[in-house]
Amino acid sequence: MKETLSTSEKEVPKHKNALEEKYQNIKEKEPLNPDNIKDQSSLLPEPSGWRLLVLPFSPREKTKGGILIAQESLDKLRIATNCGYVLKMGPLAYHDKEKFPTGPWCKQGQWVIFARYAGSRLPIEGGEVRILNDDEVLGTIQNPESVLHHN
Repeated sequence: MKETLSTSEKEVPKHKNALEEKYQNIKEKEPLNPDNIKDQSSLLPEPSGWRLLVLPFSPREKTKGGILIAQESLDKLRIATNCGYVLKMGPLAYHDKEKFPTGPWCKQGQWVIFARYAGSRLPIEGGEVRILNDDEVLGTIQNPESVLHHN
């Protein structure tokens, strides 16, 4: 059925906004987290020697109340993050009995705290990972959001 104006029989063109359609079809990528990085696990580097492969914590883009956090603030939080999820451990991590007499400081699948500039940053699609030495782990934590602060 054609749309017509009530005063005339002319056809009214339907408005089409090409840019709007293009952006509606783009699905926003979720930041990397321990749940969705498992698909890329085989593509990630294997840490050698005494090193750990850690996925830095990505803060939520919305508060619990639904308020969006500014992109600039999110970028600052990502750069300054000092918590991460241990993805992989090198074959010699925590094997030095003199250095670690009480055993490993962390294990695969745990959240750890490390110094702000510790390790080497490796950009990957959707974020970054860090390779840390086993002695750069400062501690473990249950929930990284408990130490997150917004500036």
